[in-house]
Amino acid sequence: MIPAPTATRPPTTRQPSDRQPGDRQPTARQLADRYGLVRPGARPPLGAYTRLLWGRRHFVLAYTQARLSTMYAGARLGQLWKLLTPILNIAVYYLVFGIMLKQRQHTGTGNYISFLCVGIFVFTYTRESVTTGGKSVSDRLELIRAVQFPRACLPLAAVLVQLEQLLMSLLVVGVIVLATGEPLTVHWLLIAPALALQTLFNTGLAMILARVVATVRDLGEVVPFVMRTWMYTCGVMYSIDAVTRNAPTAVAAALKLNPGAVYIELVRGALLASYPPLPVWTWAVAGGWAVASALVGYVWFWRAEDRYGRG
Repeated sequence: MIPAPTATRPPTTRQPSDRQPGDRQPTARQLADRYGLVRPGARPPLGAYTRLLWGRRHFVLAYTQARLSTMYAGARLGQLWKLLTPILNIAVYYLVFGIMLKQRQHTGTGNYISFLCVGIFVFTYTRESVTTGGKSVSDRLELIRAVQFPRACLPLAAVLVQLEQLLMSLLVVGVIVLATGEPLTVHWLLIAPALALQTLFNTGLAMILARVVATVRDLGEVVPFVMRTWMYTCGVMYSIDAVTRNAPTAVAAALKLNPGAVYIELVRGALLASYPPLPVWTWAVAGGWAVASALVGYVWFWRAEDRYGRG
């Protein structure tokens, strides 16, 4: 006779309710590691964050173009205001500082219109980058809460918007400089590294303020007043060398090492053949400000990555 097969019981899986008194309950971190779970919005390591940011470069460019397209969408003249606004500013500042206050005699060059034009355009790039970049996170809370992406994309896109506007404005600057008698020389090529360093500086400063304003939104309303005050210390309308000729050494050094003034000086030295030669340390100071601002701003912004968009 063939013996009847014995029934085999399937192995039983012990349910959580069947745990023995001596069993240890796994922690939340152990369970997350076991099943590959991560906390939404968690801050990745700095290297991984940088790779994520580079992977979103197409998003940054598309977002930048969208912001540019909508910036003057409601105006009748549209994108023409990108050029009209700084030209009107030049006219106002020339009337006040060039004619009424007679600063034309204290610029180190007889070409005050070009001197003033370069100063206004270059400082406007920093001012608008910092102002719009500072509010880039606090004004986009809906986007931050709806889509997962490195938050550094927002201040970076804000700076790129202003950079594209500046590049368009340089056409006006070139026409004014040539029309006022300045020659076209090989030194004009120095504009590219000067603006590259300024862009790094603007990006770092924008990221610093973006985190600050995201924490205390009221500070965003103070930034324009701070930037306006800063403008009057950067030699936009006057020559720093002329006004500090009899000033204390510390005051003169502080004004000359001012990053806003340094980048203006680099572009003036590149475009204006009649401008006095720049000191040899100007490029070193500009590079130092750019690297320090970019590194400090990027790390400072990244450290609060998991807090942006919270209520």
